[in-house]
Amino acid sequence: MKICVAGAAGAFGIKHLDAIAAIDGIEVVSVVGGEPDDIEGFAKERGIPHATKDLAESLARTDVEAVILATPTPVHASQAIQCLEAGKHVLVEIPMADSLADARRLVEVQKNTGLVAMAGHTRRFNPSHQWIRNRIKAGELTIQQMDVQTYFFRRTNMNALGKPRTWTDHLLWHHACHTVDLFQYQTGETASQAFALQGPMHPQLGIAMDMSIGMKVPSGAVCTLSLSFNNKGPLGTFFRYICDNGTYVARYDDLEDGEGNRIDLSGVAVSSNGIELIDREFFSAIKEGREPNASVAQCLPAMETLDRLERCLKADA
Repeated sequence: MKICVAGAAGAFGIKHLDAIAAIDGIEVVSVVGGEPDDIEGFAKERGIPHATKDLAESLARTDVEAVILATPTPVHASQAIQCLEAGKHVLVEIPMADSLADARRLVEVQKNTGLVAMAGHTRRFNPSHQWIRNRIKAGELTIQQMDVQTYFFRRTNMNALGKPRTWTDHLLWHHACHTVDLFQYQTGETASQAFALQGPMHPQLGIAMDMSIGMKVPSGAVCTLSLSFNNKGPLGTFFRYICDNGTYVARYDDLEDGEGNRIDLSGVAVSSNGIELIDREFFSAIKEGREPNASVAQCLPAMETLDRLERCLKADA
């Protein structure tokens, strides 16, 4: 399978390229960059035959079958639709849109084309969260509460590589999206109650730097989510699952019980890399002609809950 990676020189574009290198039968034949990328030099360094700063140029190539979009959040929905309308399968990094209207439009285009369109909800694929899900499906665990902390130190507009961004990140539509989807995915329910509070807006970035979110599903499970761009300390997202039969703490691809004992995840999946696992699911769904886990349609309820949370924040402003 020959594919294109757009946003290839960014932090997550590189993660996808490194993951694809571990997957047999996949060849990156085109990469797309943006300002100020030297995308031609980047492609030459990695032995990729085609590079451009125009996504349409890559989509016009007859050898490109599918696209991975690791581009700025504000263009996710429009670019994913552009890929589908060009006849290409697409995996779009989280979030698939930064508004509910755009998310619904993307889902509608996917239905009309019948192509594979997947959102980059990596937490569904991390072995730590897969282990929890397998026990839930087996009837061995029921979630009582998920307590989640998403903490970064980003008082300037920098990406995960410490390089300046050409766009502004967002706690709600990007970082909260991971947990909103995971909570609803693990419980198998859509939040029936949801609220959000946010701290002061950053004077230059124009975004809230601190946020608190609460959700509850009809069965009674609750989720408490704290997010900050002001945290100068351990960075990342930490998930505490408080269940009827044990407590578990997930840190990306690692898992411990409530007493700090490490849980062996070696048999959960073919890789310990969540990015590689989501890419494998994307390519497998294309080859098998099926809907992938984390299809845009499956992830739409998370976007609906984010919209409710945004309306809550606006009402409180």
